[in-house]
Amino acid sequence: MASYLTKEKTAEIFKQYGASETNTGSTEGQIALFTYRIHALSEHLRSNKKDHSCRRSLLHLVGKRKQLLNYLHQKDLNRYKKILDQLGLRK
Repeated sequence: MASYLTKEKTAEIFKQYGASETNTGSTEGQIALFTYRIHALSEHLRSNKKDHSCRRSLLHLVGKRKQLLNYLHQKDLNRYKKILDQLGLRK
């Protein structure tokens, strides 16, 4: 686990976006966690432009988040729109 992502922060993200702190399998919670990690890695890459392993991890996370968003879009459009508004992903 990354040093910027503590157990308390993870529990806070799942409590806010998922159903509860312990429901780590919720789609919305996973999308929110990936978004938090993507923002942190993006900040790191702004100051460390040659960190290619970090860039690869970032692209991997973006792909996983996109897969989850596509899944949620197919299953429940209302939940999809709600999570996009909460996280401010698309305009």
